[in-house]
Amino acid sequence: MGTRLRLYLELIRFEHTLFALPFAYVGVMLASRGRFDGAVWLWVTVAMVGARTAAMALNRLIDWRIDAANPRTAGRHLPRGLVRPGETLALALAGFALLAWSAYNLNALTARLLPVAVIFLTGYSYTKRFTWTCHFWLGLTIGAAAAGGWIAQTGAFEPATYALWAAVALWIAGFDILYATQDVEFDRAHGVHALPARFGVRTALQVSRALHVLTWLLFIVTGRLAGAGPWYYLGVLLVGLVLVYEHRLVRPDDLSRVNQAFFEANVVISLSMFFFTLLDVLTR
Repeated sequence: MGTRLRLYLELIRFEHTLFALPFAYVGVMLASRGRFDGAVWLWVTVAMVGARTAAMALNRLIDWRIDAANPRTAGRHLPRGLVRPGETLALALAGFALLAWSAYNLNALTARLLPVAVIFLTGYSYTKRFTWTCHFWLGLTIGAAAAGGWIAQTGAFEPATYALWAAVALWIAGFDILYATQDVEFDRAHGVHALPARFGVRTALQVSRALHVLTWLLFIVTGRLAGAGPWYYLGVLLVGLVLVYEHRLVRPDDLSRVNQAFFEANVVISLSMFFFTLLDVLTR
């Protein structure tokens, strides 16, 4: 039982929840303006675990044959036979069940938006088969976590909701483009659509930098619209420094530190925004 659970957590890269979950909480905190509602935090957490589980399980299932052909990903669980396709599908359905359960326990708007969430969580895995804009679809999907946290608290869209969603979406798209630079030759040979494969590594890195500049500016806009205080902006400043560091790790002629830029830097960004927003809310 413990072995299967460990395999499932590895399959869906559960540790990558650290990218999106803190921003869902940031959405809750900025929208709450200091009012703590334990039920909202609980159901947002359940929703995020469910959405993350469903999306990653389906992604692994949908991309199974692509992963098997790529030397970088051939060691994943499905290509190696460590987890069966039926188990993976069951895991995805269980994730969607958790997402639905939480959506109906939050408010009317989260319940109405549930079908849209399911479509995006399922559909983004297919986009790499026909468009190099797949990174933006991924960003839009994961960025919805931040908007979802806001909506879970307020039951409504507000201007800051869109700004936060856009900031997280562009951040995700930017680092997904960085990550895709590892597979340029494979993607071109196998007809997988990605921005680095379409335009080259140098252009991809330039686009990623531009997206992260916009991310940083949108975090400032979000704070202005949400009435954030100095601790929030200190967090935004730290995020800017980490983004600069992230892009210094990767060069067109040296992609050896892409994984370090992908995971370590981005976890620091998400956790920094969470902790500094929390400090801001607690001290206002």
